[in-house]
Amino acid sequence: MPAPSSPALADTRAWVETFVVARNVCPFAGREVGRDSIRYAAVDASDWERALLALMAECERLDDDPAVETTLLVLNPGLEAFEDYLDFLTIAEVLLAEHGYEGTYQLASFHPDYCFEGVDDSDPANFTNRSPWPMLHLLREAGLEQAIEHYPDPEAIPERNVAAMRELGRVALNDALSTLRDGKR
Repeated sequence: MPAPSSPALADTRAWVETFVVARNVCPFAGREVGRDSIRYAAVDASDWERALLALMAECERLDDDPAVETTLLVLNPGLEAFEDYLDFLTIAEVLLAEHGYEGTYQLASFHPDYCFEGVDDSDPANFTNRSPWPMLHLLREAGLEQAIEHYPDPEAIPERNVAAMRELGRVALNDALSTLRDGKR
């Protein structure tokens, strides 16, 4: 894939390589980085309708290009507030289903202020879904199912990640994310 064309995309690519892959947060990401099959796309989310149309266009792009395994839609500007992001995510998931993409693609969600429901904001576990910028990760379900099929104990991945984040600690994780966001890779 071509090099990222904006600082937010460069930050995101660096996050994937130096955080997600390096810390094995997603044990399947390293393969896709190595295959260069991740697409990074910047989307202005200040106009939700246009941003949702961009999401649908990415689904169509994935339909047409099997060489792209997954797309990271970096939603900047427009969804800086986590509650707004969650509202947008809900609409995006409904839109995928309405357009017949349920079972074909799924969305994984990442945000700089991500906080799991029922988890304290200061819990390092939240860093499993914290990213330099608000984003939607559009995944091919067939590819994910195939990767999981060949991975021992995929159900343990979330628990392992939570334990790893808690071991690293909030301060170190926050510093790492801030460094990426500030472009000091």
